[in-house]
Amino acid sequence: MSDERVFPADKVPSIRRLMMPRDTNAMGSIFGGVILAEVDLAAAVEAHKFHPSRIVTVAMDKVEFKQPVQVGDLVSFFTETTRIGRTSITVHVSVWAQRRFGGGDVVHVTEASVTMVAVDDRGQPTPVLKPPAS
Repeated sequence: MSDERVFPADKVPSIRRLMMPRDTNAMGSIFGGVILAEVDLAAAVEAHKFHPSRIVTVAMDKVEFKQPVQVGDLVSFFTETTRIGRTSITVHVSVWAQRRFGGGDVVHVTEASVTMVAVDDRGQPTPVLKPPAS
């Protein structure tokens, strides 16, 4: 995907999170794993619009961090459902950071395509409960 993305000011993020010191690595920036965990959570929030029961993450495409995230950045996770299969839901997640507690510059951090699968109580794939209207 392009580095030249435009901040989706007309959309509401699935999740927004202020990055705190507990999330930092030894270099003082936010751990990539913290961002990945939030990408996973944002994808689940979106997928639950179509399947209100159990879902699990089965894949996340290549993630490339384009900008570091710092303590005090307000990070927004924008989601869009890109595919609904019989048992799976694929969600595109775009991550943006607003510097200085949301009052500074806005930078595109990363993006990912996350595939979630609806599962039953035994962890077996099950049909998505609310397929999109045709």
